[in-house]
Amino acid sequence: MDAQLKQEIDTLLQSNRVVLFMKGSKNFPQCGFSATVVNTLKEAGLREFKDINILQRADLRDGMKEFASWPTFPQLYVGGQFVGGCDIVKELYASGELFDVLGTKAPELKIPTISVSASAQKAIAAAAEGENGALRIEVSPQWEYALSIDEAGPGDVKIEAGSITVLLDRQSAARADGLRIDFSEVGEGGFKIENPNEPPRVKQIDVGTLKGLLDEGPLELFDVRTPDERAKAKIEGAQHFDAAAQQKLASLDKSTAIFFHCHHGGRSQQAADHYLRQGFTNVYNVAGGIDAWSQQIDPKVARY
Repeated sequence: MDAQLKQEIDTLLQSNRVVLFMKGSKNFPQCGFSATVVNTLKEAGLREFKDINILQRADLRDGMKEFASWPTFPQLYVGGQFVGGCDIVKELYASGELFDVLGTKAPELKIPTISVSASAQKAIAAAAEGENGALRIEVSPQWEYALSIDEAGPGDVKIEAGSITVLLDRQSAARADGLRIDFSEVGEGGFKIENPNEPPRVKQIDVGTLKGLLDEGPLELFDVRTPDERAKAKIEGAQHFDAAAQQKLASLDKSTAIFFHCHHGGRSQQAADHYLRQGFTNVYNVAGGIDAWSQQIDPKVARY
C-alpha cells in the first residue's frame, strides 16, 4: 500500500472512534448493504459516526481492501479496529454484542405479538415437513418480508403463534408487533402479511378498478405527462399536473385519496412517492398508465 495513503487512513481512524467506509453517505447510501449497516448503527443507538464514501476515490476504495484484508464494502471500524462488513454487523446486533462494541445501551426488547391464521399454520407446517427448525420472519428497514424455515440463533426472539414457533432477530422483532400472517389458496396461492407498524405506502391501482371509481364520481386524478402527450391521448376526468394542480394539491387535506398516472406508470410513481413524503396517506399510482387504459378500458384512446 502507498505509504501516504496508509498514513491518511491511520489518521482518519485515530481521529474518529467509529468510521464506516461505505458506498454513498449515511444520509444517502448507494447500495443495500451500506444502507443496512447505517440503519443497524442507528438502531443500536449510535447517533454520530464518520462516513466515508469510497465511490468518490478509487485509490481509497482499492486501498481499504488491502488495509482490512476484506474485499467488499461497507467496512466498519470502531476504536481503530476493523469490526466487519454487513453480515457481521447484523450478527453482532442480533446477539447483542454490537451494543458493547459501540458503547451504547441496548434498548429494552418488547416481545411482539404475532398472529398466524389456521390456513397459514397449515401451509407453514407443510413447508417445514421433514425440516428441523421453526418459521423465521425477517422484516427489513424497508418493510420487506422474508419467511424461511430455520433454527434458532444467538439473540433470537422466539414466539409461539398457535401451532407455529416463530423466530425473529432483534431488529425484526422491533418492527413486528401486531403482525398478522394469512395464506390464500386462490390462484397460485401465497402468504399475505399485514403489519400495522408499516408507514404509508403508495398503493398500486389497476385501470379496471380506476374505471369503477371514476364511474362512481370525480376523483383527484392527476396526469403527470407533458402537454404534448395529453394532446395525443388522455383519460377523461384526469387533471393536468400543472402549477394550478400542484397548488390545489397543497390545499387538500392529507387524508384525501389522490391518484397519479402517466404513460406506463414510472413518472407517476415518482410523483406519488413525492406526495407520500409530503404527508399524504392515501396515495395511488395507476399501474400501466394510460397505455393500460387504452388496451383494457377504452381502445378509442390512442396508443403512442
